[in-house]
Amino acid sequence: MAKPTRDAEATKASIIQNAMMLFAKNGYEATTAEEIAKECNVNKAMIFYYYKNKAGLYSAVMSHALDAIHEEVIESEKCCVSPLADLEAFIKTYAKYCDEHPYLPALILRELSDSGAHLPEMMFESLRKLFTLLSSILKEGESQGIFHNVIPMIIHFMIVGTINLLVTTKPLRANAVALNADLDTCSDCDIDEISDYIFTKIKLMLEVKNEKNPTCA
Repeated sequence: MAKPTRDAEATKASIIQNAMMLFAKNGYEATTAEEIAKECNVNKAMIFYYYKNKAGLYSAVMSHALDAIHEEVIESEKCCVSPLADLEAFIKTYAKYCDEHPYLPALILRELSDSGAHLPEMMFESLRKLFTLLSSILKEGESQGIFHNVIPMIIHFMIVGTINLLVTTKPLRANAVALNADLDTCSDCDIDEISDYIFTKIKLMLEVKNEKNPTCA
């Protein structure tokens, strides 16, 4: 009796992953249920059985990915002993997830470029949870005298926006270097280097001078 459940979960996971890829590549309007079904090797009725319509699937795609990032950040912070360590965990976990799921940042950027035209309520809630998590880290650091002059939304866009752009432009930056070898586009930077650099610069900007803070082991 367990096999149908496993098959259903595998089918739903395949639909989510392939839909994310197609939505990111072609946009919401240009992506059809027929295309998604073909990529998943299922019929269109199966997609609508699980997700009702294309809007429902789009909402599920975004919420699935953003909630996964949220949970991974929370998990990564369990070893941390200060807001500074929490900030580092947030940046590195978000960067790692986007690097492993490059269609997500592409999809977020496409949606934002459309001024949230297809932003479902569930996706908005997931984005809000991610921002609220970072904001609480920054505010706690400020209350402890570790950070100063904190504007959470600006810091959020500096971190998330930078990572989203670097992940989505990786092929473009590599092509630019191929045309001009003297052009430094960070095309050889791996995601660990990128997240370390972002954390270091954000830390320098926010950290109260001469303050020694514990970090994650």
